[in-house]
Amino acid sequence: MTATARTARWTPRAIAAPLAVAGGAAALVGALHLRDPHIEYSWGVCPLYAVTGLYCPGCGGLRAVNDVTNGAFGAAFASNLLVYPIGFLLLWVWLAWLGNRVGFRVPDVPRSKGLWIGAGVLVVVWTVARNLPGSPFAP
Repeated sequence: MTATARTARWTPRAIAAPLAVAGGAAALVGALHLRDPHIEYSWGVCPLYAVTGLYCPGCGGLRAVNDVTNGAFGAAFASNLLVYPIGFLLLWVWLAWLGNRVGFRVPDVPRSKGLWIGAGVLVVVWTVARNLPGSPFAP
């Protein structure tokens, strides 16, 4: 592909949807930075926790994003172990989407059945581990 063909795809129409999603994500991250989710009930309560008293795999995720925006990377990991793998995966999917729209190649997220089953098992193990009595992983 020539340089002119590659740049010709960088049109407002091609990048509008990926940029809108990025803008929405940036607004949410900015709101999480400004309104501290470490303050109890500042962002409401997890519906699963409210009904069952169990922590979902995402519990602590808002606090983890707030920690990342404040540069407290270890605290983010402590708030929710999955914050970095999920953040990396979301960024990868977004870059692949943008790349497909404008003509640069980002390797697709693997579609291996075993990989996704393993990821599902990891999330289940993480959820069970954080709900065990005396668990150090509870948010």
